[in-house]
Amino acid sequence: MKEAREGRAIVIFLLILALLPHWTPADASAQEDDSDYLATYSIIARDPATGELGMGVQSKAFAAGNRAMHAKGGVAVIAHQASANPMYGAIGVDLIERGYSPQEALDMMVASDEGRDRRQVAILDMEGRTAAWTGTGASDWKGHRCGRDFCAQGNILAGPEVVDAMAASFESSSGPLAERLMDALDAAEAAGGDARGKQSGAILVVAPRAGSGGFSDRVVDIRVDDHPAPLKELRRVLNLFRSGQMVRNANASMAQGNLEEALATATAARDKSPENDNAWVALAAVQTRMGRDTDALESLRRAVELNPGRTRTLPRDRNFETLHEHPDFRRLIGADDPGAGARLTDR
Repeated sequence: MKEAREGRAIVIFLLILALLPHWTPADASAQEDDSDYLATYSIIARDPATGELGMGVQSKAFAAGNRAMHAKGGVAVIAHQASANPMYGAIGVDLIERGYSPQEALDMMVASDEGRDRRQVAILDMEGRTAAWTGTGASDWKGHRCGRDFCAQGNILAGPEVVDAMAASFESSSGPLAERLMDALDAAEAAGGDARGKQSGAILVVAPRAGSGGFSDRVVDIRVDDHPAPLKELRRVLNLFRSGQMVRNANASMAQGNLEEALATATAARDKSPENDNAWVALAAVQTRMGRDTDALESLRRAVELNPGRTRTLPRDRNFETLHEHPDFRRLIGADDPGAGARLTDR
């Protein structure tokens, strides 16, 4: 058994040598003006109660979430930044799946990488074991801090307080993992964040077969590639995602006849993301089923304000059949507009 493991290790080591390209920039100052250099702060974490692994990242670099994170549900999550090399993610996950600890995997990859001094890498596996590396050649301030079920790290930061803020936020928080990661990023930004500024952010949460229909491991996968306030926008997108989940739950409750439960869930979906026209329509459907036509029509009016395309879909939505001849409903969809005849025929 030991000989087989050692044999696999040799094969993997040779694979690492072949796949980890050498990257030796002229000097550290050039990195700070390089759009490909991931000056960033990030946190990787595990929720032992749900089995989820996740990562949150913010950077003054374009699309950091597209390059800084690698995760596989039930296996590991890996952050690779500074002079980022995504092969740390792909090879690292493979090593963890083959039985190596995060520290063993990291040691093997770092030892075979001539660009190691410019890297920043952190690994967390399903057992909660961690390993982190911050190369001496990454730009200051740089560093990492690992604790129970998390690692926080960053480079070109305002100072160590940025990493400390992420760690403190995560250690003191509770609730869904994505929201805890979001809160940690906000705490890091409040502590000074990326010294160069801000541009992009992302949150990724994985668990085995947790994605849509059980065909992927993506629990949450959202990102903001370019925005003057990426974390504010990321929070908005996360709230929109949660609102969508609530809409599905509200529809399920209504289908089962649990109208009070459906009403509470649809109301929560609207409040979580008032810009989500789907939430307003879901709320209107429950209100209609409960005979609250006035409330339903007001909810539909808000939905149409947010998305005028609803005037084409509402007439064929069976949830609103009892409203189809209501004057306010007809005005809302433009049914009494002389120019609407052709449009209504298409419906």
